[in-house]
Amino acid sequence: MNFLQLDKRLDTTEQVVEEIMRIHRSLPPRPGLDEVEAARSLIQNVEKEDQSWLEAIANQRKPSDVPNDLFTVLQEMKKGFVRFRSKEQIREAVKLLDLETVHSLFDDFIQRASDCISSNGSAPSSRPPQRAPTPVAPSGLYFNEKTPARPKEMVSRDDSFVSKAKPSLYGDGFVAPRTPQIVDSSLTAGKFSGNDGEKMSLIKLASLIEVSAKKATKELNLQNKLSTQVEWLPDSIGKLSTLTSLDMSENHIVVLPNTIGGLSSLTNLDLRSNRISNLPESIGELINLVYLNLSGNQLSSLPSSFSKLLQLEELNLSCNDLPVLPESIGSLVSLKKLDVETNYIEEIPYSIGGCSSLKELRADYNKLKALPEAIGKITTLEILSVRYNNIRQLPTTMSSLASLKELDVSFNELEAVPESLCFATTLVKLNVGNNFADMVSLPRSIGNLEVLEELDISNNQIRVLPESFRMLTKLRVFHAQENPLQVPPRDVAEKGPQAVVQYMNDLVEQRNAKSLVVKPKKSWVQMCFFPKSNKKKQSNMEIV
Repeated sequence: MNFLQLDKRLDTTEQVVEEIMRIHRSLPPRPGLDEVEAARSLIQNVEKEDQSWLEAIANQRKPSDVPNDLFTVLQEMKKGFVRFRSKEQIREAVKLLDLETVHSLFDDFIQRASDCISSNGSAPSSRPPQRAPTPVAPSGLYFNEKTPARPKEMVSRDDSFVSKAKPSLYGDGFVAPRTPQIVDSSLTAGKFSGNDGEKMSLIKLASLIEVSAKKATKELNLQNKLSTQVEWLPDSIGKLSTLTSLDMSENHIVVLPNTIGGLSSLTNLDLRSNRISNLPESIGELINLVYLNLSGNQLSSLPSSFSKLLQLEELNLSCNDLPVLPESIGSLVSLKKLDVETNYIEEIPYSIGGCSSLKELRADYNKLKALPEAIGKITTLEILSVRYNNIRQLPTTMSSLASLKELDVSFNELEAVPESLCFATTLVKLNVGNNFADMVSLPRSIGNLEVLEELDISNNQIRVLPESFRMLTKLRVFHAQENPLQVPPRDVAEKGPQAVVQYMNDLVEQRNAKSLVVKPKKSWVQMCFFPKSNKKKQSNMEIV
């Protein structure tokens, strides 16, 4: 407290004025209007969140085998942790509101000093009537008390506070307009987070949301910008009704507020690499959403409201804990790209056939045992990848995939490739490799795939390629290692795809070129009426 300089002599009015000015200047910069509003909103949100947690803890049922006292201890510890966490979350907000209260108090003191000087000249002979000072709020007061409002003369310009009417004690000690302190809140995420390596706290996130809402911000990028303590988003996120793109990826978010549905203009939402385990039903209110990335979270289910996202074109659900896909997935008629790889999905619902615009489906690293017959209804499908599953056979409806260009069913348990697949004549890449002991042959009509450029049959039990293989004249990549190939010989296969095509073509031509020696057959008339005729002349043609 040395800055108070209590032993300093103050003999004149000018000295007192100078000391008042010095103490006033010692305050930290006044927070912006948006920061104050965000702090109040944040504290309210934490209170509401705490209440719901405490109610959930109180409603927990004690297991029959657990003693009452032991279970009570567990509940009290959980409640204590909730209260501790809430204090940590609002600590900065309370500090900011305390600073705002002190500034309001000092404004009142400055005004009183100005009135005193203006009414009494340079040295007042009598003290004017005093107004009761605005009380300074202690930490934690804002849970129950309303914070003092800013003086009406304070106006906002880029979140700066400018005193336009009230004089203050500056310059030579006489009444003079107060020089405003500019607190620019037109901040990007980078400015709010401070230094480049510093992450944003919850209060700064709330402040940024308030600023963005007032400025009708269109895009907000908070990728890897939030502190590890920020596990949820403030309810005020719903104010960003003009936002079209929001990137909250690579943070530590656990839950989304119900107010997320307020982002009515949002077309692009990136929430990848967080810790979200559940989505609110209000996610379905984002009816303009075109791109949604939820990969790298902990989702175990999807809300039924997903069926309302009729404008959605790209959906990434990879690297989650999904055991199933909901039937509502078939309602996404605009969906063009669906990625559900690295989950625990055992079955793709039949309703997938309703995704009439789907071009790319990736379901690698799951537990699929089969593909639904409805897959054949998706005539727009161009890429289908189901690597590392337990699929034993492909549906016969694959022949209807008139746009299919890439098919990857490697690392499964395929026993055979259906002949019907060879009617998908647009195929450019086909990977049926690494089905190990299960696959022993390729379809005889594989030559129908005349535009095929890449074929992988490695690590199977294929011995003979079908004769129609010679029709694959555009093949430029062919992997056949670890197969007991006999036709063509292994050394031919190692020379490359066109060497194999040429070998199969030469083999067929050689067979066709061999002449067939035919001896005339004995007709049924001869057999009946001329049984003793020369058998040599009537013998059948023999193949040489």
